Amino acid sequence: MHKETNIPNEIITSKIYFIREQKVMLDRDLAKLYNVETKRLKEAVRRKIERFPDDFMFELTKEEFENWRSQFATSNSSDKMGLRYNPMVFTEQGVAMLSSVLNSKTAIKVNIQIIRIFSKMRTMLLSHKDLLLKLKEIEEKVPSHDEQMLLIFEYIKQFENTKQQLVENKERTKIGYKK
Repeated sequence: MHKETNIPNEIITSKIYFIREQKVMLDRDLAKLYNVETKRLKEAVRRKIERFPDDFMFELTKEEFENWRSQFATSNSSDKMGLRYNPMVFTEQGVAMLSSVLNSKTAIKVNIQIIRIFSKMRTMLLSHKDLLLKLKEIEEKVPSHDEQMLLIFEYIKQFENTKQQLVENKERTKIGYKK
């Protein structure tokens, strides 16, 4: 089994934003996770800028930055430290590329964890999309779908309840006469 970092997945997930129709992470959040200064992370990226095309990393425009700031930044002035300049944001591929420019063991471990989270998110979105497509297909096939859809969902609930009861019964400690 792989060794995990001490950073809870929820913390990393909360640092992933949806900007320009893609999932990205900000330079300051990555720097904090990697345990380096934002300034040092940016320096490392600029030294190897050819590794970061626009689909790996880009800087937010002033408008995007202000929009992000108004939606996510708190009023706490210490939280706005390091936000004087438009941040660099990294796509999943950009985060993966960061491991080639940041060589610390912490950065590599955190990077692996971040890539796994991106991958899980993509898998969840794909399965969710498949489910929505199937429901849409059912909706289009069933002419009087309101009543029939309610009936289908009721059957699904009953099936799930039965399945849950079977699981609970298997886990229950048996009492009484045993052979």
